[in-house]
Amino acid sequence: MHQSYNYDVIIIGSGAAGLTMALHLDPNLRVAILSKGNLSAGSSSGAQGGVAAVLNPSEDSLEQHTHDTQVAGAGLCRRDAVEHIVKNGRDSIQWLIDIGVPFTEDKKQNHAFGFHLTREGGHSARRIIHAADATGQAISDTLINRVRRQANIDIYEHHLAIDLITNQKLGSRQQKGLGAYVLDLKSDQVYLFKAKVQVLASGGASKAYLFSSNSDGASGDGIAMAWRAGCRIGNMEFNQFHPTCLYHPNAKSFLISEAVRGEGGQLLRPDGTRFMPDYDSRAELAPRDIVARAIDHEMKRLGADCLFLDISHKPAEFVRSHFPTIYERCLEYGIDITRQPIPIVPASHYTCGGVLVNHQGQTDVPGVYAIGECAFTGLHGANRLASNSLLECFVTGRSCAQAINQSIHAINNNEALPDWDDSLVTDSDEGVVISHNWEELRRFMWDYVGIVRTTKRLLRARNRVKLLQSEIHDFYSHFKISNDLIELRNLALVSELIIDSALSRKESRGLHYTLDYPAMAETVEDTILTPENFSPENAIE
Repeated sequence: MHQSYNYDVIIIGSGAAGLTMALHLDPNLRVAILSKGNLSAGSSSGAQGGVAAVLNPSEDSLEQHTHDTQVAGAGLCRRDAVEHIVKNGRDSIQWLIDIGVPFTEDKKQNHAFGFHLTREGGHSARRIIHAADATGQAISDTLINRVRRQANIDIYEHHLAIDLITNQKLGSRQQKGLGAYVLDLKSDQVYLFKAKVQVLASGGASKAYLFSSNSDGASGDGIAMAWRAGCRIGNMEFNQFHPTCLYHPNAKSFLISEAVRGEGGQLLRPDGTRFMPDYDSRAELAPRDIVARAIDHEMKRLGADCLFLDISHKPAEFVRSHFPTIYERCLEYGIDITRQPIPIVPASHYTCGGVLVNHQGQTDVPGVYAIGECAFTGLHGANRLASNSLLECFVTGRSCAQAINQSIHAINNNEALPDWDDSLVTDSDEGVVISHNWEELRRFMWDYVGIVRTTKRLLRARNRVKLLQSEIHDFYSHFKISNDLIELRNLALVSELIIDSALSRKESRGLHYTLDYPAMAETVEDTILTPENFSPENAIE
């Protein structure tokens, strides 16, 4: 008999959304936080910019922030979701200040908060509160320290959720979340976690692509588990790409800031010629999506593995003083940016779609919630406005906790749940197959479902992903599971959802650009995918 655990709430993921929610739950509830790495291993800690919120009413307003968000979202944002998150921004920031997040102060700014506010692309006012250029790290460290001191919260690091358990999976016609099967990555044992409420806070799915700015854990686990449990998924075709990620075999997920282009950096082909003036009158200072598409087109046209970003024409002292972190990191890989161009590629950066939820994070399955990047609230529309993602984590984390605090005492999960059955599986010596499938998936997603799409490329990708799915299912059925197999299974499923969503959108809007339908349609519609085991009677608004 396998060991099992019993909690009121299990939170799958340990980023800003999950930790915020945990700290707002009733302290009398027994809570488990599951993290597949260390608590700080997710994408939240790597966020550099800051948190967008209206903190200086004399120069900013809720209406302006709402408008900026909707413009960036290319008309696809859900206004009620935008208003809910923007309206609750100030209170969320005050809570972060109260628990000790060391935001950068600026007493000269004439408003009540007394913190430095910066401005990023797409924002009409200074509203980004930050902790130097490492905001995510400062917030993550503060939240982790608070969570570790909470007596009612148990932390399970290096534990990877495999699947949610629902009544329906046990043969009932009802649909209700009952818990999850979880792999302890250190002991290779699978444990049963029973809970009245399960919260998916597992981040996005950027690892579906060959190049990504995200941490290794961004494999779409929560989105895949929710789909298998019967939840609808929305707007998965909108994947945000950052134009310039360092291209080097040993450099994983290191972004070259847009500020390099802002200070005169030029994008070059392998032969040293510029190309951005051919695409846009603003050249290197064009918006992120235009720059990413231009780089992608040039790479495909030339068959190049990467292109180059050159700031070496500026004085060496200027480069070192303005970009000390980038200078030092590139030097580690033998690239002196004061003397030579930086090899770059675009990189998948943020998943705008996800699990369909209401303002409280409730999914279509009672007892199952989703918050953070894995959720689709409607805030981001067809393109995320900079620094809105952390704001969403804090506001929806709080709203979700409040809803659970009010409803959990009425939930009664007395069902007897079966242990994980691995009696018919064997050890596999075919790890190389998993590795090759992982590489193949991420490469054809990059080539066929990337920044610029066509129907022909998408159909080719769908055929490939169907073949991979059958191989992965065979592996999952016959061999002992591993971290790589679980993540590959989830990534393949999420990739299929991305492909199907992209095929169904017959227009170009925001982050979805297809050569077959280059114009934006007059009608504005979300792309909602529905699994076979969806229960309409549980559908959220």
